[in-house]
Amino acid sequence: MTNKKILITGGAGFIGSHVVRLFVNKYPDYHIYNLDKLTYAGNLKNITDIENAPNYTFIKADLVDAIEINNLFDKYGFTDVIHLAAESHVDRSITNPMDFVMTNVVGTVNLLNAAKTAWKDNMSDKLFYHVSTDEVYGSLHDDGFFLESTPYDPQSPYSASKAASDHFVRAYHNTYKIRVVISNCSNNYGPNQFPEKLVPLFINNIRNNKPLPVYGKGENVRDWLYVVDHARAIDDVFHKGNVGETYNIGGFNEWTNIDLIKVICKAMDKRLGRHEGESEKLISYVTDRAGHDLRYAIDANKIMNELGWKPSLQFEEGIEKTIDWYMDNQVWMDEVTSGDYQNYYNKMYASH
Repeated sequence: MTNKKILITGGAGFIGSHVVRLFVNKYPDYHIYNLDKLTYAGNLKNITDIENAPNYTFIKADLVDAIEINNLFDKYGFTDVIHLAAESHVDRSITNPMDFVMTNVVGTVNLLNAAKTAWKDNMSDKLFYHVSTDEVYGSLHDDGFFLESTPYDPQSPYSASKAASDHFVRAYHNTYKIRVVISNCSNNYGPNQFPEKLVPLFINNIRNNKPLPVYGKGENVRDWLYVVDHARAIDDVFHKGNVGETYNIGGFNEWTNIDLIKVICKAMDKRLGRHEGESEKLISYVTDRAGHDLRYAIDANKIMNELGWKPSLQFEEGIEKTIDWYMDNQVWMDEVTSGDYQNYYNKMYASH
């Protein structure tokens, strides 16, 4: 497994940065190429600790540009792909669905086409790993879990675009014999998450005494996974997963939104020296989002039984670590919320 040249897409984003860090540090014999468009959610300051590593290269590119992606395969000779780059925020998909079609569907197909062309003479040791979401399965009611065999039933433009990209990955495996694996993961939380998502948004709002907007009655249920555990799972699927298979990755951590928010409030009151219950006064119920799925829950027994992976943290412990990180990295948060972080690429790379 030495001398691999792994293209990781979206590696300046939330989950991708943790995957890039893990692979760069754990596998010095691999060369990791991090491709990111550096949109609002891609932040090179997420990975400053490994940016000068000898086995790491950053590439600023857009997956929608098929010619550029083909040229990059020719230039660098990628042996494997771990594809995380995606538009991923449901509310944004409702406002601008075409952005999600272009990045998530067209971008994925461009990447598949480039891999197919580059690897056509020898696919036996190449792997295309597509990282997806549990939202492709639709919505659960009060019982049951998403299995790898659960039929797709996407309910938002975001989940529809991810479902389409999953189907294309499987189609290229069946039609062109590209070796693929897919994983579908539950909600992630942890360091470096862009603060439009629930956990960092609420940590930041509590810190600044701003309202905590809760959709509907806060009854929607999600399964939460600490992002470092997701990166570990991706490592296991990449190295040990069976070609053509799908692996569901979940934290066995189901919470209603309102109960999760109260856990965050309690932990933040403690961290900020406030009276218990003070932050809960910031909760503000707002009109529910269109097409809001009631419940997601992952059955992760397949990856646990076949690959030996399991989550290391339960939510209460993970949220304490997450709050500590955001409170200790307020400069990162201030730069992200102001947009100043987007100047980092020009400072680091534009003159190269």
